[in-house]
Amino acid sequence: MSLNQLGHGTLAAVPTHDRPLVAVLDIGKTNAKLVVGDPRSGEQIWSRSQSNRPLAGAPYLAIDAAAIASFVFAALRDAARHAEIGVIVPVAHGACAALVTPEDLVLPVMDYEEPALEEVGEAYRILRDPFAVTGSAFLPFGLNLGRQLYFLETRFPAQFKAARHLLLWPQYWAWRLCGALTGEVTAIGCHTDLWRPFSASFSALAEGRGWARLVPPLTPAGAVIGTVTRAVAAQTGLHPSTAVLSGIHDSNASFLRHRLGHPRGEPFVVISSGTWTVILAAGGAECLDEARDCLVNVDALGEPIPTARFMGGREYAAIAGDDAPPPTFGDLEAVLTAGAVAWPCFAGAGGPFQGRIGHLEGTDGIDRASRTALASLYCALVADFSLDLLGGCGPIIVEGPFADNPLFGSLLAAFRPTQPVSLSQDRAGTVGGALALAAPDQASVPRLTPCRPFVSPRLGPYRCAWRARLELPQRTAASSESPQHQ
Repeated sequence: MSLNQLGHGTLAAVPTHDRPLVAVLDIGKTNAKLVVGDPRSGEQIWSRSQSNRPLAGAPYLAIDAAAIASFVFAALRDAARHAEIGVIVPVAHGACAALVTPEDLVLPVMDYEEPALEEVGEAYRILRDPFAVTGSAFLPFGLNLGRQLYFLETRFPAQFKAARHLLLWPQYWAWRLCGALTGEVTAIGCHTDLWRPFSASFSALAEGRGWARLVPPLTPAGAVIGTVTRAVAAQTGLHPSTAVLSGIHDSNASFLRHRLGHPRGEPFVVISSGTWTVILAAGGAECLDEARDCLVNVDALGEPIPTARFMGGREYAAIAGDDAPPPTFGDLEAVLTAGAVAWPCFAGAGGPFQGRIGHLEGTDGIDRASRTALASLYCALVADFSLDLLGGCGPIIVEGPFADNPLFGSLLAAFRPTQPVSLSQDRAGTVGGALALAAPDQASVPRLTPCRPFVSPRLGPYRCAWRARLELPQRTAASSESPQHQ
């Protein structure tokens, strides 16, 4: 099945032959970016970014949507001076949505790490559909969007009642750009508790509480929903015919190009890294462990995709420390020789070891550089276990910051000798996927670099001991031959 078969054929109406470049608006948890790229070559022509910050004075931890909007419109204005943009693709992280009237927000956009969301956890838990129905695990804080809605509805009833629409985060930015209201399946199907991925319908929770009626009609991620408003065109200098797509969840954008490059039914895995490490396994297991933060995402083709997650970027930083140098294979040998270990977990939100308190052992004898190797080893061990949970098979493709890490791919290749591991040369998989969404018939295939497994006599016993201490299943993987580095 192609994107065009799902309604993306409307892209043919966009005059991209005159202005072929695509602006990708990538609103991540940590940073907001605008990248202008060529979908035919995958080349990134121009980019700007800024760090996100919380909204001052909000009644709960909230995202400063106004600050992001100021950045977006200023960046679009600068981009329009450098390139002829034909299409804008909004991409954004999950577990985030905006309650709006036709004019504005009715409440600040909640940050899913708001601690007060734990106060309503048990009351909310009994309202949810079963995991077997939604594929949405019960997650901490506001990682289930439904818990955020329940909190806002019960704590701010008047404002909640005033809302006319519920816009998932990518579609909120599409609305700000073109004024069109839409829903989209990768965003609504991202551990929200609001969607039934196997029947492609809203959950009983969403229907029963009236939240489903606030979501505009679902539109395919790559569908053109309008052109920039006159106000946006005047403010940014964009051509008034600049098209705006419905938009897509960020991890699903990373997954998309690989999905398009594999025959339907062929198993493969994409590890999308950043603040979150999200592992999407096409052809993975049907039975998942809710307690280990496994869940079902829905891809841009509308198909359920078994998924596991952990906050790899945040955990890596917690172990490695600030301004950590790039790790080397020599640093990794030093970690294995010293027996230094990182025990999960170092981030409070989600992951297969949620509820455990992370700590380090045996690190007195290693230097600062070796801490980065320890962080890499820890993240590879968690990813390896997560792949077991998913029943992930077939080739593994690593995207994002972990594709720049010299150790991560080689360690994963050692842990999983039957699955080829490759690094995507496109370090911004989210952007590449968004470019493919805008022009699926022109999209370039990402170049992949195969990983040679790291070989050390200490690696296999280290992995076995790590799993044994955590009472995890053992599986023969890492080699016990003499050390050999890439």
